[in-house]
Amino acid sequence: MNPGDMLRIFPEVILTITGVLIMLVDASLPPGVPRRWLGWIAAIGTVIAVWGSISQLALPVGTGFYGTVETSPFTIFFHVLICGIVLVALLLALDTLPEDSHHQGEYYALVVFGAVGMCLMTGATELLLFFIALEISSISTYVLAGYRKETGRGPEAAIKYFLLGSFATAFLLYGIALVFGATGTTQIYDIARKVSTTQDPPLVVAALALMLVGILFKVSAAPFHVWTPDVYEGSPSPVVALLSTAPKAAAFAFLLRMVFEMFPTLRSIWAPLLWIVAALSMTVGNLAALRQQNVKRMLAYSSIAHAGYLLAAFAGLGTSGIAAASFYIAAYAAMNVGIFAVVTLVGGYGDELPLIQDYRGLMYRSPFLGTLLIFFLISLVGIPFTGGFFGKFYSFSAAVGGGAIWLAIIGLLNSGLAAAYYLRLAFAAAQRPVDDDKRLGSALPHVGVAVIAALLFAVASTLALGIVPNEILRSAQEGAHTLQVLPEAAADSQPLNATAKPNP
Repeated sequence: MNPGDMLRIFPEVILTITGVLIMLVDASLPPGVPRRWLGWIAAIGTVIAVWGSISQLALPVGTGFYGTVETSPFTIFFHVLICGIVLVALLLALDTLPEDSHHQGEYYALVVFGAVGMCLMTGATELLLFFIALEISSISTYVLAGYRKETGRGPEAAIKYFLLGSFATAFLLYGIALVFGATGTTQIYDIARKVSTTQDPPLVVAALALMLVGILFKVSAAPFHVWTPDVYEGSPSPVVALLSTAPKAAAFAFLLRMVFEMFPTLRSIWAPLLWIVAALSMTVGNLAALRQQNVKRMLAYSSIAHAGYLLAAFAGLGTSGIAAASFYIAAYAAMNVGIFAVVTLVGGYGDELPLIQDYRGLMYRSPFLGTLLIFFLISLVGIPFTGGFFGKFYSFSAAVGGGAIWLAIIGLLNSGLAAAYYLRLAFAAAQRPVDDDKRLGSALPHVGVAVIAALLFAVASTLALGIVPNEILRSAQEGAHTLQVLPEAAADSQPLNATAKPNP
């Protein structure tokens, strides 16, 4: 290991130190002492991790720790995105977790440790490191899903997520074993070179299929989506705000690396498979969402549909597909974490108001939350001047550019279908209350400084992605270029003595 290798995992180091510090302080405090302020330690550590990620732009593109972890504009893009999501989720939890809730210190530590795994997933160029990072992320989210132990739905959500997640991880691990058997290595760039010359092509195809099953489960794409509605409904809303965005961003980042960098020569196999999964996810997610009366279950099926919209970008050729998918991930994260922040405040920590009809008159009872709810719903529909519009525009444009015109048409039709259930919730919020029921007003918690900051951050990000998307798109395009091609000069300029990224 070279001394400079630590800079290759600088954000992960910061997050790890933050999580360990929270655990040590939490364990040293006597019972009954408020632990809410530990969340501020987690938030500050996450902000430092964002700074650490941005500072990595000064590093040459390359790998460290014997070629197992990479630093490039692609990894930095996703590091900043994941840390930004984690920061908003922490700010949301600061003002919405009850003061008397158990194990608050552990909650914040688990969120931070989960972020460590997610960041490692985006930078891993070795399959075993990716598997370890996936487990770090998954174990944290399994525990967070069952955080509300006093309800029956919390443990149920955690058990379902754990069992199905472990089953999907077994597929992934078996795929890694097969690709090692076929190529003799678990290094992604070595695999890319050896796939075309392997003596066991069927083994490689089987490995690709098994690994796709494991990753598509993590992004809740159909038909690997059955866990999503129950887990979203049973988990605390602040956890769902994190669960529905950050782990998916990390999984999609690895999926991009896997298909475009590790198996580019198998495009004729994985492209039709992802075409089918994208169309199925869009259609199944939207049709199921139309029938839902529970807001969190509706948004769960909506996330399945959005996984399909995003997968449409994988039909794009080369950097256009990678950049479109990266942009869509950022847009989806901004608007989805925002709408779950509103759901958290309206429904309460215990989900006292779970149904669409419970949101009737929200604009009159709380104009601030009502306006934000409608704004995020408009973005999820894909109305212009929001991040959702350009996310779908770039994704479908990449699909058309890659020859998947019918997939783009299916996506457009599904976007119109999705507008029905999004606008149903928006109309309910905009309707005048018909009675004097004050349940909604009394259920709204005090909107503190932390949650206001989280909401404003989500709103600003969604607007920026919809009004001035060029900067984010440019960053996504830079990441797309470095995902596929390493500038020749990078191999000769390694001041950190890091291993240069091979050109597959």
